[in-house]
Order: sequence, then structure tokens, then C-alpha cells
Amino acid sequence: MTAHARSKSDKPSKTSKGPGRSLMERAALRSRSVLLFGPIESALTRDVVRQILILDQMSQSKPITVYVNSPGGLADDGFAIYDVLRFVRAPVTTVVTGLAASAATIVMVGAPQDRRFVLPHSRIMLHQPSTGIRGTASDIAISAKEILRLRHKANELFVRETGKPIDVIERDMHRDFWMSAQEAVDYGLLTKVVDSATDLPS
Repeated sequence: MTAHARSKSDKPSKTSKGPGRSLMERAALRSRSVLLFGPIESALTRDVVRQILILDQMSQSKPITVYVNSPGGLADDGFAIYDVLRFVRAPVTTVVTGLAASAATIVMVGAPQDRRFVLPHSRIMLHQPSTGIRGTASDIAISAKEILRLRHKANELFVRETGKPIDVIERDMHRDFWMSAQEAVDYGLLTKVVDSATDLPS
């Protein structure tokens, strides 16, 4: 996951528009599914949060399923989606479909501990936040302090969501920590490896 203060040169990715996207969105709304595919940045976060809030307004009793296939991205955006998943009243399920790495693991654990699922050939990767720090000595010192605070927040999140002690989480997140689907279940990040949509809770 990346700790990053967006500069003027950062350009949000363009989201496709047109009838094809509209049809897909309507189909997703009908099935109460949200696709989080690709790098986690502001444009994707905006779309995902909007869909989640719309689905929650449509029904607070029917579940929302978030499918995650992402290499990660901005930690702040990952936490933003996590917070919204916890904020809504509708039951939330997350399903990893391929890859959940870095900031995507924050989103992955946005569902309750008994509603996090993973497809058999998926991979999961935890690591500590990173940043490319530039600027004056004062700016670098401020950024270094902020990334330490972000690392602590991420560590505390995974302690809470896995039940593992802080020293284990700090050790494992110090470098890239890769897990298979079953290893992520055994680690406490996910509930179960599933082969079929019928295995998901209603």
C-alpha cells in the first residue's frame, strides 16, 4: 500500500463511459454486486463507494457482495472503502477473485470475519505502507512521521481482524508476505475457500 499525498501532476484514471458501462452497472445493481478490480485510487474508490451506498439505500436487509481483484494502491483509499463497508447497514460479503495485495487487503477485511471468502487460486499479500518521499528536510520528516502512523494503523487493523498478536503482524508485514487462499484462511484473514456462488451466505 502506498502513502501518498496527491500532487497537481497526479491524474485520476479515466473511467469508461457509454451504454456498455451503464448496462453493466444496472446488472451489478440488480445482483447487488460491486467489482473492485484494478489499482485502488481515487476514481475507483469513488465508483465503488457510490455503488455501495446506492445498494444500501435500495435495501438494508439484502447482502452486498464486493469482489476484489487488485494489486493494491493508496492506503487512504483502501481505508475509505473499508470504513464505508462498515458504515452501511446492509450485510457485506467480500470475495477475493485472483489477487488481493497491499491496500486491497484492507478492503478485503471490510466484511465481518464470517463473511470473507476467497476463490481457490487467489493470492493474498500483506506488507507495510511505502512512499517515495521527496522535498525539503522538513517535508521529509513530516512524511516519515505520517507513514509510521499509517503503518501503526494498518498493523492495528490486522491485529483486530485476525486476532493475531501485534508482534506477529509487525513481523509478517515488515516485508511482502504472500499467502495462498487456504493460508490466508488459516491466518485468520478470510473465512473460507469457496468453489461456487452457492457457498456464499444469503
